[in-house]
Amino acid sequence: MLAIVAAATILSLLAVILSNRVSPLAALILIPILGAVAAGMAPGIPGYIVAGLTKIAPVAGMFVFAILFFGIMTDAGLLAPLVNGVLRLVGERPSRITVGTAALALLIHLDGSGAVCFLVTIPALRPLYDRLGMDRRVLACTASMAAGVNFLPWTGPTLRAGAALKLPVATIFTPMIGVQLVGLGFVFAASWWLGIREERRLAVERRGPVSGDRLAVTTAVPSAAEQALRRPRLYWVNVLITLVVVVTMVAGLMEPVVVFMAGTALALILNYPTAAEQRERIDAHARAALMMAGILFAAGAFTGIMAGSGMIKALAQASVAHVPDAIGPRIPVLLGLLSMPLSLLFDPDSFYFGVLPVIAEVAGHFGVPAVQVAQAALLGQMTTGFPVSPLTPATFLVAGLSGIELGAHQRFSIPWLFAASVVMTIAALLFGIFAL
Repeated sequence: MLAIVAAATILSLLAVILSNRVSPLAALILIPILGAVAAGMAPGIPGYIVAGLTKIAPVAGMFVFAILFFGIMTDAGLLAPLVNGVLRLVGERPSRITVGTAALALLIHLDGSGAVCFLVTIPALRPLYDRLGMDRRVLACTASMAAGVNFLPWTGPTLRAGAALKLPVATIFTPMIGVQLVGLGFVFAASWWLGIREERRLAVERRGPVSGDRLAVTTAVPSAAEQALRRPRLYWVNVLITLVVVVTMVAGLMEPVVVFMAGTALALILNYPTAAEQRERIDAHARAALMMAGILFAAGAFTGIMAGSGMIKALAQASVAHVPDAIGPRIPVLLGLLSMPLSLLFDPDSFYFGVLPVIAEVAGHFGVPAVQVAQAALLGQMTTGFPVSPLTPATFLVAGLSGIELGAHQRFSIPWLFAASVVMTIAALLFGIFAL
C-alpha cells in the first residue's frame, strides 16, 4: 500500500510540473502532504518537513548567495570580456556556441560538482544566448548533457555505487571509460545539432541567411544604466575574488554557503561602497534569489516527507520484488535503459543505498556480477538524470539560472538526456561490458 501511494505521489508531482498546471513550489509542498495523509502518516508530517528543511538549508543558502554573488559580478562587468572572448573564439554561429557550451560545462564539471558547473557555465553564457536571441532551453540542455555524461570516480553516483556494493571505484569506472567517451561524442553531436536548429530558426525569424562564421545580428550595446554599474578599474580584483570563491568551494576548504556569503559581502563593499548602492544591487537580484530559495525549501519538504514516511524505501523494495527469470540475466541492460528515468523517482541516496543493493542481490541469483549492476546504474541514475530530477537541487538551479520554467526545461531536456543514456547502454553492449 505504501509503495502504491509513493508511486502515485511522485507521478502526480511529475505530471503537474510537466503540464505546467501548478507551480513547482506549490506542487512540491502540497502533493507529498496529500500522499502522507493518504498513507495514514498525517501526524508525522511536520517532523518530516522540518527534517527535510534542515538538510536542504545549507544548499538553499549557497544558491541564494551564489545568485547574488554572480549577479553583482555581472553588474560590475566581470563576464563581459568572457562573453566577448567566446564570441571571438566561436564566432556568432549558434552551432559553434552550443558546442562551446558543452565543452565549458564539461571542463568545469571535472571537479565533480554539478552545482559549481551550472553556477559558472550558465551565468557566463546566458548573456551571449540572449544577445543572439538563442533559446535558453538549449543552454540549459547542453550544459546538463555535458555535466550528466561526465560521471567520474570522485562524483557522487560513482562513490555511492562503490560504497553500497562494497566495490573499488576503479573497478566500476575503468571499464566504462570507452562508454563515457561514446557518451561525450553524443553530447557534442547533439549540441551541434541543437545549434544548427537554432541557426535555422533565427535565420527564418530574421529573414536572413547564415553565412560565414557569423550570424547577422545586431551587437547589443550596454545601456547607460548598465554602463553606470560597470567597474572596469576593479575588473582584476573581481576576477581574483571570483577565483578565490570558486577554488575554495571546489577544494572543499570551506562550506559553500560560507564561501558565497563572504564573497557576496566583499563584492558588494568593493564595487558599490555606499549602503544605498548595496541595497539597489540586492534588490535587483532579490526576486531570483527568493524564488530559488522558495523552490529549494519546497524540495526539502518533499524529500523530507518521502524519506521520513518510508514511502521511498517502500517503493524501492516493491520495484525489485518480482523479477521474472527471463529478465534476470539481462538486468544490467534493462537497468541501463531505465536508469535515467529512475532519477525522476528516487533521490541518489535512496536509490544507491536502498534500491541498488537489492537489484544486485537479485542479479547475483542469475550469475550477474554486482559490478555490472553498478555500471548500469551510472549510465543514467543521477548522472544524465540529475539535471532534470525534481529530487535534486541542481535541477532547480539549472532552470533558475537559465531563466526558464522548470517544466519547460524538463520537457526539452529529458529526451536528449535519455537518448544519451540509451546510447551509452548500447555502447556498453557493443564493448562487451553487458550481455544480452
